[in-house]
Amino acid sequence: MSNIVAIVGRPNVGKSTLFNRLIKKREAIVDSVSGVTRDRHYGKSDWNGKEFSVIDTGGYTVGSDDIFEGEIRKQVQLAIEEADIIVFVVDVEEGITPMDTEVANLLRKVKKPIFMAINKVDNAMREADAVEFYNLGLGDHYTISSINGSGTGELLDALAEKLEDAPEQENELPRFAVVGRPNAGKSSFINALIGEDRNIVTNIAGTTRDSIDTKYNRFGFDFNLIDTAGIRKKSKVKEDLEFYSVMRAVRSIEFCDVAILVIDATRGFEGQDENIFWLAEKNKKGVVILINKWDLVEKETNTMRDFEAQIRREIAPFTDVPIIFISALTKQRIFKAIETAVEVFENRKKRIPTSKLNETMLDILKQNPPPAYKGKFVKIKFCTQLPTPTPQFVFFCNLPQYVRDPYKRYVENKLREIFDFKGVPIVIYFRKK
Repeated sequence: MSNIVAIVGRPNVGKSTLFNRLIKKREAIVDSVSGVTRDRHYGKSDWNGKEFSVIDTGGYTVGSDDIFEGEIRKQVQLAIEEADIIVFVVDVEEGITPMDTEVANLLRKVKKPIFMAINKVDNAMREADAVEFYNLGLGDHYTISSINGSGTGELLDALAEKLEDAPEQENELPRFAVVGRPNAGKSSFINALIGEDRNIVTNIAGTTRDSIDTKYNRFGFDFNLIDTAGIRKKSKVKEDLEFYSVMRAVRSIEFCDVAILVIDATRGFEGQDENIFWLAEKNKKGVVILINKWDLVEKETNTMRDFEAQIRREIAPFTDVPIIFISALTKQRIFKAIETAVEVFENRKKRIPTSKLNETMLDILKQNPPPAYKGKFVKIKFCTQLPTPTPQFVFFCNLPQYVRDPYKRYVENKLREIFDFKGVPIVIYFRKK
C-alpha cells in the first residue's frame, strides 16, 4: 500500500515550501484546472527508491487570514486518522507557541511515526535555539530550512526507513476503486452490483467512511471492488469534506488498477470530480467515468452527446476514456460499467511485441514525420514498449530534443487508435539512439 505522509502545523511555518521541496516542485493534482488552488496540495515523492504521497494539510484551511485554532485541530485530527506518517513543522524564529503545544498534545497520543521538523534553521545560532522544542515532548527533531533545503535530506532518510514496502500482491485479481464526490451514488452503485445493501446508503453527503474491499465474482468476472464506505458523523460532514474526500480518494486510487469515477448527472462534472480524475491519471491508473442518476435528467435529442462532449473537453488531452450513463437505482447499464472496467484493466497490462510495433508505427511516422524545427529533420528509427506495469513507449530518433508536445500527442493518439488503450494513460519518450 502506498504510504501517505501528512505535513501538519500552524499557518506560516513553511509547510507549503517543504511540501514543494518534497515533491521536487512537481505540480500537485490539478495544474491544469483554474480556480482550484485549494487542491494543489497533493503530490508524489520518492526517496531512496521508496515512493510515497505527500499531503499538505495547510492547503485545506477555510479563509486563509483568520484561521481558527479549531480548523487546525481538525486538520491534525484528520491527518492522524488518515496518514501513515506525520511531519509536524514548527518555526524556530517564533519558538514554541500555544498552538504548537496544542498540536503536540494531540500528536503525543498517536502510535504512528511522527517527525518534528524545526524550520528556518539556517545558521548555528538558530541551531542552538532549536533545543527549546524538546519541551514539546515529541523526542528527537530535525532542523531544516525548507527554503534552501538544508537538513531535508536527513529528515527524508529517517522518514524513508519508516515507509513500508508495497506488499506483494498475493492474488492477481484486478482491483477496481469506486471513487467520486460525496453523494454521487458510489455506494448505491456497489449495492446494485452486489445485490445486497452491504453499504448503508443515505442521502446525507459524506456518510462514506472506510475503504472496504469486496471480492466480486459474477457474470464471469473475478475482481476486488474497493469501496470507500461506512458511516461518517453528520456533524463532521460539512467541515472536513473537501480535505477528507481528497485523502480518501488518494488512498483508494493508489491501491487500485482501475478507478471507476462516479459523477452525479444532476450536478454535472465539477471541480472535485476533475481533481479525482487527474489524480488517477497522474498515478497511471485506468479510468472509467460513470454518469449516475441519468434517470433523473430531463432529456432532449442530444442531451447525452452534449454531456459527454463537455466532459471530454474538461479532461483533454486525455480524452480516450469510456463514459457510461447509468442509474444505480434502476440498475441501468451497471453491468456494462463493470465489463468496461475489465476491458480497461486488460488494456492497462497490454504488451505490444516490438516487431509488430515497429512494423505498424514506423510506416505511419515516416508518412507524417515531426515538423522540421530550425531547419533540422527528425528521423525516427526504432520503437519499443518498456517493461513497466503500465503502458510506456520509447521512440529512438536522431534529434529527440526537437520533438514537440503536439507531435507526441499525435503519436499517442495513433497508438491508441491502432492498439486500443482506451481508458489508460500512456507515457511516451523520445530518446537518442
